[in-house]
Amino acid sequence: MAPGNDGYGLVRDASLVVVDGHITWIGPSGDRPEHYTDLEEKPCGGRLITPALIDCHTHIVYGGTRAREFEMRLNGASYEDVSRAGGGIVSTVSATRNQSEVDLLHAALVRADALIAQGVSAIEIKSGYGLDYDTELKMLRVARKIGEQRPVRVITTFLGAHAVPDGMDADVYIDTVCIPALETAHAEGLVDMVDGFCEGIAFSATQIERVFEKAQALGLPVKLHSDQLSNIGGTPLATQFGALSVDHVEYATDADAKAMAQAGSTAVLLPGAFYTLHETQKPPVQAFRDHHVPMAVATDWNPGSSPLGSLLLAMNMACTLFGLTPAEALAGTTCHAARALGLDDCGVIATGKRADLAIWNIEEPGELAYGIGINPLHTRVFGGVMER
Repeated sequence: MAPGNDGYGLVRDASLVVVDGHITWIGPSGDRPEHYTDLEEKPCGGRLITPALIDCHTHIVYGGTRAREFEMRLNGASYEDVSRAGGGIVSTVSATRNQSEVDLLHAALVRADALIAQGVSAIEIKSGYGLDYDTELKMLRVARKIGEQRPVRVITTFLGAHAVPDGMDADVYIDTVCIPALETAHAEGLVDMVDGFCEGIAFSATQIERVFEKAQALGLPVKLHSDQLSNIGGTPLATQFGALSVDHVEYATDADAKAMAQAGSTAVLLPGAFYTLHETQKPPVQAFRDHHVPMAVATDWNPGSSPLGSLLLAMNMACTLFGLTPAEALAGTTCHAARALGLDDCGVIATGKRADLAIWNIEEPGELAYGIGINPLHTRVFGGVMER
C-alpha cells in the first residue's frame, strides 16, 4: 500500500521476509538477498498478500439486540412507536447495564471472531452504551479482554458522551458522570482514545469541548462522531484539538475538509449507517480528495444504526454508495485506518513494520471491494505467525 501509479504499490512475483514478527525485506522474488536462504519458506501459491485489515470504528461491546425494532419499522411502526415500546438506544443501554462482564464478553468475542475471519488484525472498540459510571468502565474492561483472548489488537475508545441518559440534563451528565468515568478509565489503563457524538440529538460542540479538554489534560488523543445528520460545528472543534479522525462526516463542508487537512485528521467513512438509516447526504469525498484528507472505511458495527459485521462489505458499500475507488477502499481499511487510530507500525507492507498480513484467494486487489458477501481470505499472519 505504498504510493504508486496503481494506488496499491503492487509487487508481482514477490517475496516477503519476516523475522521476529516484523517485515525485514520485501521485493521481487529474484532479488531476495542470499543471506535469507536459510529461513523457512512458506509458498503462497500466487495468492494476493495485503496488510491485514483494520476496523477503525466499532461498537461491538453491547447487550441485547435491536432486531425486533428493525422488524417493527418494516411493519409500519414509527420511531415514536418503537420508542414507546422500549426500543432505540434506551433498550441497548438497559441491556448493557444489566449484563455481566462475562456475558458481554461472550457476545463481543463472537463479533470479534467474525471480523478476524475476514482478515482483520486490529479493532477499535468504543464504550458508550452504559451512560453511567460503572457500565462505561465495564464496557472498556470487556474490550481489553477481547485483545487478551483473541489474536487481534484492540484499541479502546471512551465514548461516554454518546447520548444523554433519560431524565438527566446533558451538562450535568457531562460533569458528574462522563468526565469522572473518563478520569477513572485513564487511571486504570482502560482507555486509549476519547470520542464524542456532536449532533443535535446528542451533545453540542461546547459540551464536547469540556470532554476533550479533560482528554487533553490526561494526554489522550481524541476523535469525533460529527456531521452525520447535520452540521453543528463538530469538525472545527475536532480539528482544534488535533483529532486523529472525524467520523461519519456526511454533512461536512469544503471548509471542514480543509480544516481536517491542516490538522492532519483522517475522515472515517461509515457506509453501514448511511445504508441502514436511508440517508441521502453523502460525505464530500471529492473535497477530501482535493484537500488530501486521508479517507478510512469502517463498519461502525453497532446494534442500532449499523449492524454490519463485514469490513469487506463496508469496502464494497464505500465504493458503490460513496464513489470510492477500490484502491481508496483498501487504503481506507489498511494504511488510512491505521492513521485514524494513531498506529504507525502497521497498515502497510514495509520493512520494519509488524507482520500483520492477510493472504487472499485472489490475484488482483480490486477483487476485495468488488465482491458482495464474499470472503476470499486464505489465512492471516498476525505478528509474524501464520494461522494455518
